[in-house]
Amino acid sequence: MRKDYRPYALKKGWLKFQKFYTHHFLEPQFNSLGKGFAFLGPWHVQLFGGPIDVGAYSTFIATADRKVRLSVWPESYDKQGHIRIGDYVLICPGVRISAAQEIIIEDNCMLASGAYLTDSDWHGIYDRVTVGPAQPVRLCRNVWIGDSAIVCKGVTIGENSIVGAGAIVVSSIPPNSVAAGNPARVVKTLDPNETFKTRQDWYADPARLAREFVKWEQAVLKGNTFFGWLRHLVFPRRDG
Repeated sequence: MRKDYRPYALKKGWLKFQKFYTHHFLEPQFNSLGKGFAFLGPWHVQLFGGPIDVGAYSTFIATADRKVRLSVWPESYDKQGHIRIGDYVLICPGVRISAAQEIIIEDNCMLASGAYLTDSDWHGIYDRVTVGPAQPVRLCRNVWIGDSAIVCKGVTIGENSIVGAGAIVVSSIPPNSVAAGNPARVVKTLDPNETFKTRQDWYADPARLAREFVKWEQAVLKGNTFFGWLRHLVFPRRDG
């Protein structure tokens, strides 16, 4: 459906239901979940194991065909892995994060659709029964992971750095860098003296931001009616 034919009241009710679902079914599965979170399609977010900690004003977007999966499977019975996600982090559809030991995602990071982070190979080279040794993964502040990129065990990606779409990162990336390719290599250096506008800046006034979203949604859905929405469901038409 290219156009949203729902009236604003119906859209508002749907968003409230998603928030209820998140509080009732999803939030108890986290070790901690900070304030101001947003889960779009929370029933498509899957958590396995723990602990999994998520900071404030995090945004998760998941769809039926691109679920978000956060998994903790310790490398041995006497050790505990964990996933820690900071404040203002964006997780897009299809993201998978799999930890045997430790994966840390610091504030303001953005993970594009289909990105995969793992701190383990999940099988040894010769012993293919056990999980094998794990090495921690860390995304420092304001890192952007591109579409379908893979970040492998033992990797640290420095502050402000960008990993290009489809890249496979097997060694650490320094701060203020753009890395691309397979295996990923630094292809550009960012100017550290430039001002980076982050998701934290965007959330500087959450109440104002919420009001702006309401105005935008009301403008986009203006003129929509309940019966018009039902009619479109039964008799869809081509949008101009």
